[in-house]
Amino acid sequence: MDPDGRRRHDVRPRRDRVGERVRVAAARVRGRGGRTGRLRLSQLEAALVISVQAGLAAALAWSIGHDLLGNPAPIFAPSAAVGTIVAALGQRAHRTIELLVGVGLGIATTDLLLSFLGTGFWQTGFVVGCAVLATLVLFGRSGAAVGQAGGTAVLLATLAPAQQDLEWPRIVEAMVGGAVGLVVVALLVPLNPMRILDRDAAPIYQRLAGQLREVSAALATGDQQRAVRALDALRGMGPALDRMHEALSGAEEVVSLAPARWLRRQDVERFASASQHVERVIEHSRGVARRSAMALQYNEPVPPDLPAGIGRFADSVELLRREHRAGRPTEKTRHAVREAVYKAGRARALGVDEFGDAVVTQLRTAASDLLRATGYDPTSANDEVRKAAEEGENSVSAG
Repeated sequence: MDPDGRRRHDVRPRRDRVGERVRVAAARVRGRGGRTGRLRLSQLEAALVISVQAGLAAALAWSIGHDLLGNPAPIFAPSAAVGTIVAALGQRAHRTIELLVGVGLGIATTDLLLSFLGTGFWQTGFVVGCAVLATLVLFGRSGAAVGQAGGTAVLLATLAPAQQDLEWPRIVEAMVGGAVGLVVVALLVPLNPMRILDRDAAPIYQRLAGQLREVSAALATGDQQRAVRALDALRGMGPALDRMHEALSGAEEVVSLAPARWLRRQDVERFASASQHVERVIEHSRGVARRSAMALQYNEPVPPDLPAGIGRFADSVELLRREHRAGRPTEKTRHAVREAVYKAGRARALGVDEFGDAVVTQLRTAASDLLRATGYDPTSANDEVRKAAEEGENSVSAG
């Protein structure tokens, strides 16, 4: 055979392989860029709605304070309204109560102490410190109440010598501002609760699916360190889960306060139920990554169906998010979960060792929880997983 011809024959497949890797990498980068862009757009939309809410609430509160309450310079009402709007989602009604409590404590403390101490620089400092201390003792680390108590004490201690009878306007304007903030949130410009949830849940689903694909690729290529890195990434999802919990609290607040969003209450409840199971899926996925790394460390056999099953399970995670966001039935998610378990069953039948078998078991457990996130009860979810696994194992025997 011609050596030059053989070299040319060897070079072409090598070039093809390199080209394929470049194309795959480029597609992955484009996909990540698209997901990041959509996430930022969603965040921008939420920020825009909140800014509109804050501006509208401040304007309405100022108008009420100026025109109805007769205050030529209403400061307290717009401040309270904006404080209610910018409070963390899910805490706005609670924040309004804290505002009023803080104002009341600030007034009570300041009136009591100034009547004995008089006014001056040291009296102002002493009164503010006492107001903050009283609020902390009574309510703990309540930022809204503490801030309002301290702010009220400052205003009364410094303005009382020049302007009398500030206490009652302060209370009334705080009540008006808080009420205006709640009205704007509930009636005039209510947030879309599903957008709130998707904004903070999207990174969780994306990272979970992405790291499962990393584990799948690690098993397919024999790269143990890649599996370890995926495990570390899955372990670092705590802050993202905390943000999702806050978003869920906010969505529940919206569907409780805003009549225009009451029709989405069932969607929010379904998401809340699913999120509990998704958190367990994350825990089991950590187990999949950990045992995959161990299987690679000890050079255990890895049938191709095992990484394929993990990759298909990653698909099912993304499908669940899409179907929940769109409010559609979760049939595609369920089908993908069954396919993942089917491949895991084939892998077990083809032959795995101790850690590989543990990967299959962990994947089946995660699959059961993901099926429960789609609405299955525990018994039905376990039955579906068992049937899919048995079908996979039987397909190897039949073949």
